[in-house]
Amino acid sequence: MAAALLANALYSVGFVLEKRALTSMPSLNISRPFRLLAHVLSSPLWVGGAVALAAGFGAQLLVYRTLPIAAAQGIFVSGLVLLVILSARMLGERTSSRERWAIAAILAALLMVVLSLKEGADKVGTHAPVLTVIVVCVPSLAAGLWLYAAVDARARNSRHRMPTSGVGYGVAVGLLYGVSSLAIKGVSSHLLADDGRRFMDRFLDLLISPYPYLLCCTGVFGLIMSAAALQRSRASLIVPVCTVVTSLYTAVLGSLAYGEPLPTDPIRLGLRLAGTALAVAVLLALPRHDTDTPA
Repeated sequence: MAAALLANALYSVGFVLEKRALTSMPSLNISRPFRLLAHVLSSPLWVGGAVALAAGFGAQLLVYRTLPIAAAQGIFVSGLVLLVILSARMLGERTSSRERWAIAAILAALLMVVLSLKEGADKVGTHAPVLTVIVVCVPSLAAGLWLYAAVDARARNSRHRMPTSGVGYGVAVGLLYGVSSLAIKGVSSHLLADDGRRFMDRFLDLLISPYPYLLCCTGVFGLIMSAAALQRSRASLIVPVCTVVTSLYTAVLGSLAYGEPLPTDPIRLGLRLAGTALAVAVLLALPRHDTDTPA
């Protein structure tokens, strides 16, 4: 729990620092990735945000070692509250009443997931079939990249339409970070396994698995895509959407891939399913456009 809350704080601080740094940069374009990287890496504030995000990934390694995937994702969603507070204080972003109700509903979903936990009763998966991981992750990466390209092209080529709220960007980046979460789970299972082997043996075993390469791929694409998306839309909307998509993706597909069954107790099962359904409903209800944001 402590590691999960620390990861939440690091993610929120990291995204806000990056967003603040991006406001003073020239317009970024993902079709020029090297130029984009040159701009962001030259900003100490942005680099500080990226370091905070990387530290959040490190904290996730400990979380996935001790908590079921679905439960961990429910706790990660709680970071949205801190994100909204920091966005208002440091970025001057205003959230609508509809978005505030959505965040309250997400916290209710979090509470349901937490109440569905029972110490010693939930199985923590440690291994997933490699073929299953590839079948799950590769189409998700392709879908995320395609969706992002479509949303970005529409945003740049439609001056007279209502400005995007960032929902499309958030869904696309959320898919990539969902794959990244599964990769982090795989890295954690290899490096932190309590199987009596030496660390070097576990590390070499990790290198022949797909997890470090999926993590590198999603890290590079996620860095480029999130930088351009945060520059175009509010962090207080992109990050919540991204977080919900990542959490649902990881909770559902990760639990299946790692063989983590749902609770058998009817009450705990109902709470977990209701929490997931509520989070999905919130995502679908979020506005697709900002009517009060300059184009």
